[in-house]
Amino acid sequence: MKKFLALLLALSMILALCACGNTAPAATEAPAATEAPSATEAPAEEKVPDATSLVSPNFIDPIKDWGKYDELIAQIKAETDFAKRTELMHQAEDILMANNCVIPIYYYNDIYMQKDYVDGVFSNLFGFKYFMFANMSNGAKTLRINLASEPDFLDPALNSSVDGACLAVNSFSGLYAYNDEGHTVPACATGYTVSDDGLTYTVTLRDGLKWSDGSDLTAKDFEYSWKRVAADATAADYAYMLNGFAGFPNDLAVKAVDDTTLEFTLVAPCAYMEDLMAFPAFYPVKQEAVESYADWQTSPGGWCQEAGFVSNGAYVCTGWNHDTSMTYEKNPYWYDADKVTVEKLEFMLSADDTAIYAAYNAGDVDFIDTVPTDEIAALLDNPEFHIIDNLGTYYVAFNAKSKIFEGKTPEQAACMREAFTILIDREYICENIGQTGQVAANAFIPLGMADGNGGVFKTEPVEQGYYDPYAINNDPEGVTARAVELLKAAGYKFGEDGKLSAETPIQLEYLTNTTSAHIAIAESIQQDLAAVGIELTIQQQDWNVFLQERKQGNFDFAREGWLADFNDPINMLEMWTTDSGNNDCQFGR
Repeated sequence: MKKFLALLLALSMILALCACGNTAPAATEAPAATEAPSATEAPAEEKVPDATSLVSPNFIDPIKDWGKYDELIAQIKAETDFAKRTELMHQAEDILMANNCVIPIYYYNDIYMQKDYVDGVFSNLFGFKYFMFANMSNGAKTLRINLASEPDFLDPALNSSVDGACLAVNSFSGLYAYNDEGHTVPACATGYTVSDDGLTYTVTLRDGLKWSDGSDLTAKDFEYSWKRVAADATAADYAYMLNGFAGFPNDLAVKAVDDTTLEFTLVAPCAYMEDLMAFPAFYPVKQEAVESYADWQTSPGGWCQEAGFVSNGAYVCTGWNHDTSMTYEKNPYWYDADKVTVEKLEFMLSADDTAIYAAYNAGDVDFIDTVPTDEIAALLDNPEFHIIDNLGTYYVAFNAKSKIFEGKTPEQAACMREAFTILIDREYICENIGQTGQVAANAFIPLGMADGNGGVFKTEPVEQGYYDPYAINNDPEGVTARAVELLKAAGYKFGEDGKLSAETPIQLEYLTNTTSAHIAIAESIQQDLAAVGIELTIQQQDWNVFLQERKQGNFDFAREGWLADFNDPINMLEMWTTDSGNNDCQFGR
C-alpha cells in the first residue's frame, strides 16, 4: 500500500507538470491571437534539462577518465600526512559516488545460529568466522557447519569471497591473526620491528613451524607466497593490496633473511600493516604443492581444488564431495594444536536457506549463518540466533560498460543511474527484508569505519552521505519528479501516465544469487523501478557462476556486497582501481 500511494502521488504530480499552461477560451469568445495558439498549432515543447548540468561536480567519465581516480588512490597510499590522507579519501569517495554505478542499500550486520552446546566460535567485523577454539558441551568432537555452497577458490591468494575467507582462516595461518576481541595478535610470527622511516619491517617467525605434511615452514615460504600474489601471472584479485610494497608487482621487496626472519620494504608508511599480515591473501602456500599441479602456470588455483592439499592452519581438508560437503580434520602440526578440542569440521555445501534451516532444526548441523527471510522475525528473541556487528555495505551495481548505456553520453548514463539510485526504497528493505537493525546506506564507505587518523570516517547516516536514503518515503512526489527529470535528461520520454514511453523503454536484467533475502531485495527494487516504467527482470545464478559473471563484466545490474578486509577506508576505495580484480563495475576498462 505504501508503494501504491507513492505511485498515485507521483502520477498526479507528473500529469500536472505535463498540462498546458494556457486555458482554452469560452466558446462564445473570439480568442486573441497573442494569447493562445490556434487549434492547429502544436503546444510548446517541454524543455529537457541538460545532463551535464545535473551531474555532480565530482563526476568523471568512469571509462575514459578513470585514470584520474587511479592516480588519486596512488597518492593516498603514498601520503604520509594522515590528516591529508583522510581528506583525499573523502575526495575519492566523492568521485566514486558521482557516477552512480555503485548504489548502496544498507550497512551490514551479520547473523548466525549456533546450538546452545557450542561455545568458543567467534567472528570479526570483516565476517571471518573462527572455529578452531570451539568447545562442545555435548561431548561431540565434530562441529557441523553451513557457510555457503561450493567455494569458488580455496587458494588464499585467489579467494575473494567471505565464505572462502572463513575456510582460509581455519585451514591456513598468516603472520598475524584476529582474536575473539577483534584485535590482531601474532600467529606464525612472534613480533616485528620497523625502521625509523616506517618503511622496512623485520618480522620474526616462531621456531618449528610446520606444514600439514610435517615439512618445515620457513620465512622463504612467505617470501614465495607474497611474491606469487603480487605477480601479474597469478592474476590474484587482491594483488593491489601489495602495491604499497617497493618493487610491486614483479620484483616485490620481500626476502627471507634466514629461516625465521622475513624482511620487506614499503613505499610509504602503512597504518594497517598488521591487518594485512592477518589477511588471507598474505597467508603462505607451499611452493612444491602449488607447482606440482600439472597446469599450475595457467591454472594457479588448481593445486587445491581437491581434498588433501597442504596447508598450515588449525585444520586440513581431508574430504570434498563437490557441491555437497567438505570435511576438515585437526592438523597436529599447527603451532596452537594443543588448544584445538574439536577434532573435525563437517561443512554442508548449500545456498538453499530453507534446506539449511530445516537441517539446523533437525539437528543435522550445529552452526548456520543464514536463515530464510520469513523466519527472522520469529527468531529475534531466540538465544541461538545471533546478530553481530560487521563493517561493510550491501549495494547494487551497474556494469559501466553495459549495452544499456550505448548511445548515451557519460553524463546521460550517470543521470540514468542516479534515477535508479533515488527510487529504491531502502527503508522497506531494511525493515521488512533485513529485519535485524540494518541502517539504510547513502555512501559506500560504511558508518563507523576508522578514518586512518584517529577518528571515524562517517558517524551520521543522513547528513554525511550523498543523498537522503529515506526521501522516497518522506517525499515521494519530489523524488519521483527528480527521477523523471534525470531520465529525461538521459534521453527518455514519458507518456501521460507518468511512465516511460514505449518509444524509449528501459529493460534490463538484474543478476543475483539464490538466497531468499537477495531475491526479496531484487523483487523490492523491481517494484520500486516499475513506478516510472523501468522493466527489470531477475536472473538467479549459483554462487560460483554468479561470482565469475560479475568479475568478467557479464551483467547489466547486479547485487553486490563488500565486507571490509581491514578497518581503513582505503580498502573500500582501492578495490575500484582499473586493475583491481574486485572492480566488478569495470571502471576504466
